[in-house]
Amino acid sequence: MAIALTGVMTTSVLAEKKKKSAKLGKGFVALFDGSSTDQWMNAGNGKFPSKGWVIEDGCLKHAAKGGGGDIITRGTYEQFDFRFEWKVAKSANSGVKYFIIRERGSLGHEYQVLDDANHPDGAKGANRQTAAFYDVLDPANDKPLKPVGEFNSSRILVKGNTVKHFLNGKVVLTYKLGSDELKAAIAKSKFKNLKVFGQRLPGHILLQDHGDAVWYRNIRIRDLSKK
Repeated sequence: MAIALTGVMTTSVLAEKKKKSAKLGKGFVALFDGSSTDQWMNAGNGKFPSKGWVIEDGCLKHAAKGGGGDIITRGTYEQFDFRFEWKVAKSANSGVKYFIIRERGSLGHEYQVLDDANHPDGAKGANRQTAAFYDVLDPANDKPLKPVGEFNSSRILVKGNTVKHFLNGKVVLTYKLGSDELKAAIAKSKFKNLKVFGQRLPGHILLQDHGDAVWYRNIRIRDLSKK
């Protein structure tokens, strides 16, 4: 009887793993599955923050004025397909950054996450709005952004030297790492004096603490650098 029960349990566990794998997509790994923060840490001390970031209704939430600082993935990624869902509170600001080098702090390429209509950054130009390469490149004018309080689906794809930002299933920004066009845009940005910026490199992915309420869920990645 015990052997038969073990067999049933093993089959059940395998079935559940297959179910989760199918939901993630082929080759994807969960970076947040709604219940564990094991894949994330504070960039400074290497530990998950004891305040600010909490698990709420299957989401990784940063509470308004909660503190805790930015969090980064424990792993590093150079070419990848990173997908996530998010929503913000009214007037909120956050962002997902990539190519993060810990020695350089929180500076990296940023997929802006914002309440475009109510946060002051939204009025400073399209390169400060949702799905932009923050302060560098504009997203498409007709991007399909959902209202505040509703979840958006986003994707950052880095393959070779091509980077694409997606919003709710649509490509809203494409750029080439190391290109003359990108160099010219960076030269006009706040990142103009940074070394090794605008190039592909192995780095962490970061979720930004901008002091506002933001929710992230279904965070997953496919590492395209691995054979």
